[in-house]
Parts: sequence; C-alpha cells; structure tokens
Amino acid sequence: MFLKICGITRLEDGRHALEHGATALGFVFWPGSPRQIAPGRAAEIIAALPAGTTAVGVFVNEPVDRMRAVIAETGITTVQLHGDEPPTYAAALGVPVLRAIAVEHAEAACAGWPADTTFLVDAADPVRRGGTGQLANWDRAAALARRWRIVLAGGLTDANVAEAIARVGPYGVDVASGVEDGPGIKNPEKVARFLARARSAFEQQSPCHR
Repeated sequence: MFLKICGITRLEDGRHALEHGATALGFVFWPGSPRQIAPGRAAEIIAALPAGTTAVGVFVNEPVDRMRAVIAETGITTVQLHGDEPPTYAAALGVPVLRAIAVEHAEAACAGWPADTTFLVDAADPVRRGGTGQLANWDRAAALARRWRIVLAGGLTDANVAEAIARVGPYGVDVASGVEDGPGIKNPEKVARFLARARSAFEQQSPCHR
C-alpha cells in the first residue's frame, strides 16, 4: 500500500499527512509547477520529519547531475520522473524511481524500463505534467495494473478514491490538487478523509491485489 500526498510546501502539512497514514510525501522541484519548492526549503522540511519518511522528489527533464545534487542536498529517498527521461536514468540516479506515464501512451512509455519499476499513471497533460485534477482513464489504468506495479494519480479526491482503488486495483494512489485549498496548501480535513478512505479501500482488496 502506497499513499502519497504530493506538492508538500509546508512542514505542518507533511506532519499532518504522516499522522493520518500517508506513506510518502512529494516535493516538486519543477519550476513550471505552482507547487514548486526550493531544495533548501525541502531540506528543512524533510529534516524535521520522522526518520525513515519516504520523501519523493518530482522532476521534469532535469539532467542526472542536477537531480543527484538535489538528492544530496535535501535527503529525498525516491525520484519521480515526470518528463521524457529515458530508462537509463533508473540506474544512474542511485535511488528508487517512480516513473510517471500518461495512461493514453502507457505501452510505449513502459518499454525499456526495469521490470521492478513502479509507474505513476496520470492523465495526459504535456504542459502542466500533473497536479491538474484531471481524471485518468480508470479502465485503461486497470489493464496496466494487471501487468505492472502502478500508482494511480489524476483527479483523485476523498470522494472518489475508494471507487478508484476498487476499479483499478493499483499498488498505490497519489494526490495533490484533490486535497488542497490552493496550490501547495493542503486542507487537513480533505487529507485525513482521503487517506482514511484509501486505506480502507486497500484493506478490502484481496491479498493478491494489495
């Protein structure tokens, strides 16, 4: 079970999410995102979180050296590649990779990546690259979940996450805009409800789908 709250910009939001069952927090380093956070600020937040927190750094088409520098500065433990990065990045970064793909182009996007890669399945948006609130196609995502380990994103909220998990059968879920009052400003009640309903939905799945 992988429950990620993405677009963290405030320490209180990160702590609250973890207290309510999040298993990962996302920090967006892409300058084109309204949830962008500076590496120095992300480092301060991550240092103040409980030891062992899974901190995911989100990048779009950054050079490997740049990402490795941010990893070293911030303490992020996983890299989410949300651009057009090639499969060679998986071995070059030295940390686990979460590869974002658009469900509409999944077959080509998954080709060449290591067999143990986790794919984040989102709605296609080549400009905003995620955090759009647009629903991914759940039927297509369900077909992908039968072949690969996927984390479902795209338009999820506390109102639809249980249904999404039941229909898709993903390894995890990821939310940003669906639990916010504004970009990077999380709504505590929405976060708590999202995580509670997601966890309950995962617990109701058969063991082979967890």
